[in-house]
Amino acid sequence: MASNPYRKPNVDDILKKYKSKIEGQIETSSVNYNYSREYNQFKQEMAPQLTRYEKLCKSLGSFVKIKISEKDENKLRKSLEISHIDINPSEAFGLSVFVSMSVFLVSLLISVAVFLISGDLANFPFMFFVMMCGVALFCLYFVKSYPERLANQWRLKASSQMVPAILYVVVYMRHTPNLEKAIAFASEHLDYPLALDFRKVFYDVEIGKFSSIKESLDNYLENWKDYSFEFIEAFHLIESSLFEPDNERRITTLEKSLQVVLDGVYDKMLKFTHDVRSPITNVYMLTVVLPVLGIALLPLASVLVGDFLKWYHIFILYTMILPFITFYLTDRIMFLRPGGHGETAFLEKNSLYTKYKSNEPYVNASVIALLFILLGLLPLIFQFTPIPELIGIGKDFTFSQIGLGIFGDQEFFGFIEDSNGVSGPFGIGSLLLGLFVPFGIAIFFIIAYREKTKELIVERNKTKQLEKEFNNSLFQLGNRVGNGVPPELAFGKIAESSRGLITENFFRIVNYNIRQNGMSVEKAVFDSRRGAINQYPSELIATSMRIFIESSKKGLKIAAVSLMSISQYIKNIQKITQRLRDMLAEIISDMKSNITFLAPLLLGIVIGLAAMITSILSRVNISGIEEVEGVGTFQNLLTVFDLTKMISPYYLQLAIGIYLIEIIFILTRTLVTIDSGEDKLQRTNLTGINLRTGIVFYTITAFIAIVTLFALSSIVVTGLG
Repeated sequence: MASNPYRKPNVDDILKKYKSKIEGQIETSSVNYNYSREYNQFKQEMAPQLTRYEKLCKSLGSFVKIKISEKDENKLRKSLEISHIDINPSEAFGLSVFVSMSVFLVSLLISVAVFLISGDLANFPFMFFVMMCGVALFCLYFVKSYPERLANQWRLKASSQMVPAILYVVVYMRHTPNLEKAIAFASEHLDYPLALDFRKVFYDVEIGKFSSIKESLDNYLENWKDYSFEFIEAFHLIESSLFEPDNERRITTLEKSLQVVLDGVYDKMLKFTHDVRSPITNVYMLTVVLPVLGIALLPLASVLVGDFLKWYHIFILYTMILPFITFYLTDRIMFLRPGGHGETAFLEKNSLYTKYKSNEPYVNASVIALLFILLGLLPLIFQFTPIPELIGIGKDFTFSQIGLGIFGDQEFFGFIEDSNGVSGPFGIGSLLLGLFVPFGIAIFFIIAYREKTKELIVERNKTKQLEKEFNNSLFQLGNRVGNGVPPELAFGKIAESSRGLITENFFRIVNYNIRQNGMSVEKAVFDSRRGAINQYPSELIATSMRIFIESSKKGLKIAAVSLMSISQYIKNIQKITQRLRDMLAEIISDMKSNITFLAPLLLGIVIGLAAMITSILSRVNISGIEEVEGVGTFQNLLTVFDLTKMISPYYLQLAIGIYLIEIIFILTRTLVTIDSGEDKLQRTNLTGINLRTGIVFYTITAFIAIVTLFALSSIVVTGLG
């Protein structure tokens, strides 16, 4: 049917008629609205750890059907939605119960098997069973709270992009008051994970969950209600700017939204610096200082309580339960950290990032680490394998046989065989060799982490220095552009005025790309091969340049105002960072020195004391104590101490060394999160450095203490004889 030329036009006709004209006048950047497919693809590519957890929940979690309380269900559902995990709360809770019950049943089977093999109820490993029940309870907590932990990691990572997100939206809406296109623009230029959040805002509209972008956005902002009220308030101001009839008032409202989020981040971080000091101190005292002091009593305590306390009890306590408690307490501390400030994931775009993700450093480190571990396991290899017989040597030998007669006829490894089986090793040689086991474990991570981060961390330091200088350069760039200098020429002038600074190199690369390679400003900065940002992978600089390029399309005046806003943002962020580090400097410095100096020192001395006690008990022949002069009634006291019931210093040292490694991992993770947020590169690098310092100092201290106290005890006991 032919259209009627005299038909009265409706609203749709008018919109179609003027749509192209309006678009041509405002010259907005093209944005992609097909987010249904992009959202799912982006989620699969950027969050693989979530999909693995989803698979476990759907496969294992579905086995256990338990009805959970409405409060827990709502809490889990909220965490799952924040983390973009596509599972039911019952499946997440079911996985935690499945894992916990599995640990419980395995420990029960092991305990019953020991009882059945021995045939005596007195041999039932009651302490082991109780400790493993504690491990099962911790697994229940850990897996159950995993969605909450993922949600917190998501918030920390996403919140570090909140201010850039507001910047993108505000800059776009300065010249184009369209909320939908502003959010689309921000989602295209932000990185994971906030980009995924903004894509989901569109996704919920496309699947019909909400009828408009505003409704979907308001629903999304509810997730930040308890964590970042300033982020919600900033977006509400942005939404209200659409209803301002006057353009100047509209822009003032937009600028107010940016100031609101900046002030909110600053105030919350200042409060955090006060709140976190006491919890960190308490954690260190409860999980490091007290356990270290308790270790000194273990050698004698194990003799006094007899068969009740075994080496594997200490192993479980110090390598599993205490690290679990430390992890739980530090986990609670990290939930205190507010959002809005911290490192982002832009460094992952560095060309060296593939080396960080590579597994090759682990393979190379494992070869060296394995040699040290095998060296540390020699006492067990000699005693419990046929290797010594195959090569024609004995399972043990004395110090006299190896030319160290000053230490008497004590055996080097020191295993004791009696009617109850083999006990030990109690020898000083086995203890010294045992130091290589934790050293080998630590050297594995030290070498691997160093290889993964040594080049990236240099680039990070350069980038951080550039960010410090970038504020002034950005202000100059804004002034140049505001005075009418085209962006293509402004970069060269800023490079000339920044001689001797790192920013000079950045602006010179951009200027070179524009003049010599004929690139546009955008390509000169962001080109995948020659872009200047490739050498300085900073989210701060990338955000500034993207906003500058986008705003310059609307005019030099708008670009200049945008740069001034970014300059103020950088100034506030640097002020936040400096203030935070000033407030936390004392406690962070104390904890770092404790985990790399004080704790290794105390642990090494305790191992030396254990060696001395063992040496004295083994040198003094209790059965022939009457022959030792000068001991008097001390004979009756010594008969209480049965060396075969004592925890072997060899196993005690293994437990302590592994405990030290775990504590360094956990506390370093906590300190990095407090200081920088979710920063994997800094955490990996600093963990390697702290491990290197801590384990080397522990090994040297333990070696000196063992040899010194053993020699002293040998001289004393020989003198008594």
